[in-house]
Amino acid sequence: MCGIVGLFLKREELRDNLGSMLSDMLIGMTERGPDSAGIALYHAPAPEGAIKLTLHDPSGEHRGERHGERDWGAIASEMEAALQVHCTATMRGNHGLITSATDSDTARAWLARAHPEIRVVGYGQVMEIYKDTGLPIEVIDKYDIRAVAGTHAVSHTRMATESAVTTDGSHPFTATDDMCLVHNGSLSNYFGLRQWLRGRGMEIETENDSEVAAKYFAYRLSQGLPLDEALRAGFADLDGFYTFAMGTRDGFAVVRDGIGCKPAQLAETDDWVAMASEFRSLADLPGIDDAVLWEPKPGQVYSWRLGAAEQAAVA
Repeated sequence: MCGIVGLFLKREELRDNLGSMLSDMLIGMTERGPDSAGIALYHAPAPEGAIKLTLHDPSGEHRGERHGERDWGAIASEMEAALQVHCTATMRGNHGLITSATDSDTARAWLARAHPEIRVVGYGQVMEIYKDTGLPIEVIDKYDIRAVAGTHAVSHTRMATESAVTTDGSHPFTATDDMCLVHNGSLSNYFGLRQWLRGRGMEIETENDSEVAAKYFAYRLSQGLPLDEALRAGFADLDGFYTFAMGTRDGFAVVRDGIGCKPAQLAETDDWVAMASEFRSLADLPGIDDAVLWEPKPGQVYSWRLGAAEQAAVA
């Protein structure tokens, strides 16, 4: 099953409502994925020359505990001393958010050496990712998602049909700075694709096929392809059925495989663009009665960027 939602706000006046609008959408997907939920939020940019890292310590979960806790302030102080850069930390639920005056490669490499037990679930200048086990409403309340203001977000509810219910297995998956992906569906060639990507220097940390898809698109982007072309390349290389919603620093994209097995609905007004696996997660959005509603076509890419008023649908 699983359910995905995405929300892209065109009007600045609506951006204080990003978290509350997205929360209602995600709760609408509860029956499609009651095991865990994850949210990628694009908001509150880090200072110039700094990045944000969303961190999680899964060791408690792996021992069968409900949550593990870390002193994220101590981790930030240790990073500051080691890298000689300013770092700050806050706690959100059982995640830590560290802002560091360095680049993500440097910060992540230090974390891998000094604290290999810590999982970096999100990184970039504007993106934060929070994901946890439990019902969507529990994750929303725990991470105070309704209070978040921002420009856009993607989110996922998970039904763990082939793996354990853990935070590691939850979406979204980060692939590069400020880019993440959520997935409804299944890939049949992800094992071979994982090996192919690792041979090209891509780090893959989990057994989830959705992480492989995210890293595949990151690799295509690293080759210099524009986002739409990177997503189109997946039609030839990704074998299976899928609906993807992707967030980037300044945009939002939706794509379905060439057959279109998995459900998806899009809605657009002058104020926002929204995507959900089912219409019920769109039904209560403000202005939905006047929205343009459609089912995204198989084998087509839909993308929007901040500052661009019109939808770009690329065959």
